[in-house]
Amino acid sequence: GGSSGGGGCNGGLLKKKSDIQFFIRMMPKGNSLVMHAYPEDTVKSIHERLVELHSIPIFEQRLIFRGKQLQWEQTIAQCGIQRDVSLELVGRIRSTEHPQAWQVVNDMVNVVYDLCRQQPVEEAPKTVKSLLTSYISLALTPKPKLDADSATSYFGIFINSAAISVLVTLYVSPYKGNKDTADSCIRHFLNCCRTSLSKIFHTQAARVALEFCKFLRRGAGTHDPLYLFCRTSLGGFLEDAEVSLASSEDQNFKGLVLVQDLFPFVRELADSLLINLESSIDSPSLACPLLTNIGDFTAFLVPVRTGIEQHQALRGCVPYHKLDRNGLVVEEIEYLHLLYNQMLCKIDTCLQKMEKRFFDKEMVHEENYFYPACSLYLSLLKELHNLSKLYDGAPEKLRGVLMRQKTVMCLMIVKYAKRADEHQWILEHKNVTNFETRRHLAMMIFPEVKEDYEELHEMLIDRSQLLTESFEYIARADPESLRAGLFMEFKNEEATGPGVLREWFLLVCQAIFNQANALFVACPNDRTRFLPNSASKVHPLHLEYFCFCGRVIALALMHSVQVGIVFDRTFFLQLAGNPITLEDIREADPDLYKSCKQILDMDSDFIDSDALGLTFVREVEELGHRKAVELCTGGKNIVVNSKNRVKYVDLLIKDRFVTSISEQVSHFAKGFADILSCSKLQQFFFRSLEPEDLDYMLRGSEDGISIEDWKAHTEYNGYKETDIQISWFWEIVGRMTAEEKKVLLFFWTSVKYLPVEGFCGLSSRLHIYKSHEPCNRLPSSHTCFHRLCFPVYPSMPVMEARLKVITQEHIGSSFGTW
Repeated sequence: GGSSGGGGCNGGLLKKKSDIQFFIRMMPKGNSLVMHAYPEDTVKSIHERLVELHSIPIFEQRLIFRGKQLQWEQTIAQCGIQRDVSLELVGRIRSTEHPQAWQVVNDMVNVVYDLCRQQPVEEAPKTVKSLLTSYISLALTPKPKLDADSATSYFGIFINSAAISVLVTLYVSPYKGNKDTADSCIRHFLNCCRTSLSKIFHTQAARVALEFCKFLRRGAGTHDPLYLFCRTSLGGFLEDAEVSLASSEDQNFKGLVLVQDLFPFVRELADSLLINLESSIDSPSLACPLLTNIGDFTAFLVPVRTGIEQHQALRGCVPYHKLDRNGLVVEEIEYLHLLYNQMLCKIDTCLQKMEKRFFDKEMVHEENYFYPACSLYLSLLKELHNLSKLYDGAPEKLRGVLMRQKTVMCLMIVKYAKRADEHQWILEHKNVTNFETRRHLAMMIFPEVKEDYEELHEMLIDRSQLLTESFEYIARADPESLRAGLFMEFKNEEATGPGVLREWFLLVCQAIFNQANALFVACPNDRTRFLPNSASKVHPLHLEYFCFCGRVIALALMHSVQVGIVFDRTFFLQLAGNPITLEDIREADPDLYKSCKQILDMDSDFIDSDALGLTFVREVEELGHRKAVELCTGGKNIVVNSKNRVKYVDLLIKDRFVTSISEQVSHFAKGFADILSCSKLQQFFFRSLEPEDLDYMLRGSEDGISIEDWKAHTEYNGYKETDIQISWFWEIVGRMTAEEKKVLLFFWTSVKYLPVEGFCGLSSRLHIYKSHEPCNRLPSSHTCFHRLCFPVYPSMPVMEARLKVITQEHIGSSFGTW
């Protein structure tokens, strides 16, 4: 038949400037439709125009030409369609794999079509939402086979149907109420996908969100709130979605998200960040939405970057001047490199401005003012760090910026880096950090100390059985209960709280590292520096005790208690998973260090004469007996000479400091890891620090106690700073020995070793209270609140005599009340 009236009429509406006119015969009625198209137009675009014209759901359409069905991806030219040819439009044979899903989608599409045509639909939003929920529920129905192919097949129904296009059409409809209905329904569907579907469906959920974004970008624009919601939803699904670099024509990758489809989002988010980064310093209100943008930017950039990394796996980093022109992702590689340089330059400028703001006297107290911008910059720098690994020379550029901005970087990290953020990448650039920064980042690997008394791990310990009972409470406990926090009490004593807990840490560490217990040995020249004892097996439970010790040290760090002991460098390096060299053993065994140096520096002819009589054997004393341990197979028959002496020294050090204590170190590391937020980060914790950093964290300040610093951090209640008793007090303290000051401080606060920052590093200021006790009473303390109380003594000699009593070591450790 010729063109129907409707067909002729609508042909005029569809006509575009083109050089191909063809006919579509509507089966089975036989009416014909006139169409115009460019040769490069796709078959899918013809299907979409048929939806607009005749409201025929796209999944029900099949276009036949010369007996073959035309594929969506083909262009008009590829199909061989020329002027005035005829195509046939027939109904698609639906899949029978998910008949209920087809029915639900069809019902939903029909309801939305009615709304678009202003047909009355009772409780329209509720009806559409109910059908969308039913579709999700069908996906959750137990099936004999639930795999990626099944998920692809199921969600292919939704994607290939008209569901997405009609919902967006409803959203941009001019009719009252349609926009709100579509908005709530699309949000409802994507939220259901996020909260209800298992990860196996997330690739397909991402494809659905992607299609919504494509339609909304064309119909509503990239600033539309629903578009932004769909974009963020897509980013969330990408975390578990399969992303491919394949082309859309590759049948092996049907049903996957393509990198090429994600790139427009990377571009638009990058453009927004580049435009608004600088202004975020002065406008915190602008920085907050940019934080959402950086989250979305990361979500899209990660799969793009991962895909490029896989593509370039055989080539290593990409030289920016020599890109692979034959790859599928040349444009992406070039664009990302350009973007990297632009963003690095921009962040450099922003950090320079931020540093000026930090030292602006008018802004110095407005710490919260800078939080959104600083959080934004740290997040963006993390992405630039990851992106830098794709290109030769890029890491060096990043390090250059970080070195130039070291001061402001350290300030931002200490003030604004939070546990919920991921800032571990910074520790790969330790040269741009300082002790305070590294400590802050390392401490965030621990869980946050809680003050909820209902969840605390409670301990009631007899002082006379301190080590044994502490072992039972800590070593036998579930790690999760220890991470929740500790509540400590000594038997037959009223005192409880943080002060008692600090005292317990000190006492139990003194017991653990007491060499009489044979667990650790001290370095010859520093009796506070320890490493595991290779002869610890004399203790029947020695390995369990090393695990216990690891937990105690981790808990002490978590609670910021300085315990007065430090680890030898060889012990620290093993906990970090690093090798030990000759220079590392200098403190642990000065004699062995000296001997090894002599062997290495010795004249070659002399050592080759076998004058030393050395073989690859180490003599070990065990339980009072000496035995020879071969450093390698057949070591007793290998003579040390000038050619193998370096190997001999390396093996000697390894056997002495690694092999002989490997079990002890392993169990300590296991106990330490039990307390971290993630046990896999145990080695990372130690690698993130310098050995000296851990010294500061465990031992605290090695400087003598400053009276001026002490006074500057002390407040008075009942007394005034000018009272004669206060003058006497500080004069008496000033005349005390270093050890007496430590005992007084411990009596006052349960802090024996000050943090490296001094008194300002304590959790609170100190207080002196006037008590109303008789003058013959000794001072008392409330260590939890750093509070010292004493009456109005009538003279300095009386006060000095009272203070002399409490500064005796055996008394000062047992007088605090709480």
